[in-house]
Amino acid sequence: MHSERAPFGLKLAAWGGLIFLHFPLAIIAIYAFNTEDAAFSFPPKGFTLHWFSVAAGRRDIIDAVLLSAQIACLATAVALVLGTLAAAALYRRDFFGKDGISLLLLLPIALPGIVTGLALLAAFKALNIEPGILTIVIGHATFCVVIVFNNVIARFRRTSYSLIEASMDLGADGWQTFRYVILPNLGSALLAGGMLAFALSFDEIIVTTFTAGHERTLPLWLLNQLGRPRDVPITNVVALSVMLLTMLPILGAYYLTKGGESVAGSGK
Repeated sequence: MHSERAPFGLKLAAWGGLIFLHFPLAIIAIYAFNTEDAAFSFPPKGFTLHWFSVAAGRRDIIDAVLLSAQIACLATAVALVLGTLAAAALYRRDFFGKDGISLLLLLPIALPGIVTGLALLAAFKALNIEPGILTIVIGHATFCVVIVFNNVIARFRRTSYSLIEASMDLGADGWQTFRYVILPNLGSALLAGGMLAFALSFDEIIVTTFTAGHERTLPLWLLNQLGRPRDVPITNVVALSVMLLTMLPILGAYYLTKGGESVAGSGK
């Protein structure tokens, strides 16, 4: 009889990976509270909330956060619509070119960001579209669609088509079937895909660099701060705040979608 406990070496490797991933984040968190007169010293000399009040009063930070949130919301909305429709079209029917369409849908997230950014910039210039919020949203939606598509088509494949047939047999029209049968089964997949798409859009920097024009999102603001060493404590505060704000909805989504794999018609 084999033991269900993981070997000690495997546990050690797992903890080592976690520490490796989160150690830089811990350093940022510690230095966000470092005292004003020892902002660049190691180890930290004291504890202060001064930098939080300074960051809260900076209008450029607030504008960057609001712009990033606005763009992420718009890109996520576009991705939810297009990704769900694409998944609905591809999950069950076989037709000529289906594999090619699937590959084209997945290609934007597989390509390096710099390639996607250059391609989008060239396309916008050819169409005489000035870089701005619209071009950023389009650029972000190109890879956000992939995230939603993957989540939704996986849920479609685990949902029995007999549920839709039963709904139609009982007299429901297409809208009623979608509202009462399909949408409840897709709920957690849409939530997970939408939240991941929002997170990817919110912190995207490579594609944004090519499509932003004069707009400055939060990742671009943080990149610009690298050339301002006197603002390092404020940068740490902003980075810590973003980590905390994005962690809370992710935890909420985890608890809301926990057990969502046992959807109706999945055979469980």
